[in-house]
Amino acid sequence: MTVTDRDSRSAYLDLLRRDLTRYGSDELVPVGWNWLHRPVFKIGNLMLVRRRPFDKHKRDLGLDWPVEALTMIGMKRLTSLQECVETVLRDDVPGDLVECGVWRGGASILMRAVLAAYGDEERCVWLADSFAGVPPPDAEKYRADQGDRLHLAAPILAVSEEEVRANFERYNLLDDQVRFLPGWFKDTLHKAPIEQIAVLRLDGDLYESTIQALDGLYARLSPGGFCIIDDYHAIDGCRQAVTDFRATHGITEDIVEIDGTGVLWRKD
Repeated sequence: MTVTDRDSRSAYLDLLRRDLTRYGSDELVPVGWNWLHRPVFKIGNLMLVRRRPFDKHKRDLGLDWPVEALTMIGMKRLTSLQECVETVLRDDVPGDLVECGVWRGGASILMRAVLAAYGDEERCVWLADSFAGVPPPDAEKYRADQGDRLHLAAPILAVSEEEVRANFERYNLLDDQVRFLPGWFKDTLHKAPIEQIAVLRLDGDLYESTIQALDGLYARLSPGGFCIIDDYHAIDGCRQAVTDFRATHGITEDIVEIDGTGVLWRKD
């Protein structure tokens, strides 16, 4: 049997997705879960956990939390993201790949790996993040975020730029095609030096973060490019921001379901 370049790419990217999600590994459930279903208790640098057997359904849908994984989004959203990048490469849709809200960098690492696997040396992967967690809700300006407490999870959600860079280096994928946009979206996205976007992935959770990312970047999304919303069905404020933006700008492209949490549409 002859192994083709296509076979090699597929095997490499499949193995990478499995590693980024720690696919097949048991779930380590932190003792003392909070309202986010995320760990909050540590003793020094040690986190108290209990082990649960690997659940394929949960890992596929991003419904569990393997502590050492570099992404929370699960296998289906990660695979869908790969397919979007492969599609814009195949269809020669112009533009870079952008993720807003990157956590440990897993999804962006996959996007950079797809470019490497297909020999694309022109496009960049942009990582926009505060690297300080989620901002406290501005409920006066964004009523949909009233009562949101994601900012209290800063010890978990705030991953430094240095740590994300180190995660890229682990896979030998940190180079000049990886660009960082540190800061709050309201301060960075409108003036970001990105001319065109082929894939725009939004994982900012809040109404505020989602609407700011759409306001700042959507106009640069090329026809044929993909807009991916990670928390569409998980967080009401996120979904409302998408609904409001699409209505304001007359966006009528069909919203495509990914896994019951994330959605996407392809720009006409």
